[in-house]
Amino acid sequence: MIEFEEVYERYFKNVYKYALSLTHNTDLAEELTQETFFKALKAIDRFDGRCKLFVWLCQIAKNTYFTSRQKHGREDELPEELGWDGASLEERFLDREIGFELHKRLHALEEPYKEVFSLRTFGELPFQQIGALFGKTESWARVTYHRAKLKIKEDLS
Repeated sequence: MIEFEEVYERYFKNVYKYALSLTHNTDLAEELTQETFFKALKAIDRFDGRCKLFVWLCQIAKNTYFTSRQKHGREDELPEELGWDGASLEERFLDREIGFELHKRLHALEEPYKEVFSLRTFGELPFQQIGALFGKTESWARVTYHRAKLKIKEDLS
C-alpha cells in the first residue's frame, strides 16, 4: 500500500515544475498540481507500477492540463514573469522584446521537440526525468533537446 502523504511530499515540487512547464503561469501550475494530486489520490489503488510513480503523476497532470484547455478554449499565453537579460537561448525566451518571436518558433516545432524543450527550459526538469516521461533514455532527451535548440536557432537566422 502506497502512503499518499509520502508521495505528495516526495513528488510535489517536481510535479509543480512540470505543471509550470505546461502552463507558464505560477497560479495555474499550482492549481494544476493540486488537481493532479487530488486525482492521483482517488486513483492510487489503480496504480499498477508499470511506470515510475513520477511518470504516472506527470501523465495525470498533462491529461488534466489538456482537458482543461479543451474545455475552456485557452490559447497559449506568454508568461507574465518575462524579463531576463537574454544571454543564452533559454534566457532569451524570457526577454519581453524577443520572447514572442521565440515562442512562435517554439509553438511551430513538432513534437516531441516542443515538449522536451519546454520541459527542460521552463520546467527545469533533468534530462533523466524528461526521458522517463516519454519512456525513453536520458540520452534521447538530451539529443531531442539539442535538436530543438538547433531548429529554433535556424528559424531565427
